[in-house]
Amino acid sequence: MELRLDIDDYVLSKVSAIGDARDMTVEAMVVEYLTGIATSEASARLERIDKVREAIKNAEDKAGIINLNRDDLYDRPYRYYYGQ
Repeated sequence: MELRLDIDDYVLSKVSAIGDARDMTVEAMVVEYLTGIATSEASARLERIDKVREAIKNAEDKAGIINLNRDDLYDRPYRYYYGQ
């Protein structure tokens, strides 16, 4: 895949000098940087978050949305014990 970047000439000259010192091209440094981001812990965390969201959606699809009001939550034992 090709990627085109518009970089300020001053910044490019500085990055080129750093690349020369590291015996790398600017392209290789960009690829290394982006690969590091893609394989970082942050990327793995985002994947885990997506899995949790999908699990929640699947659970909601299976169970349906349950809307409970205060009476359903707190008065159920009273009604059960006293037959109301």
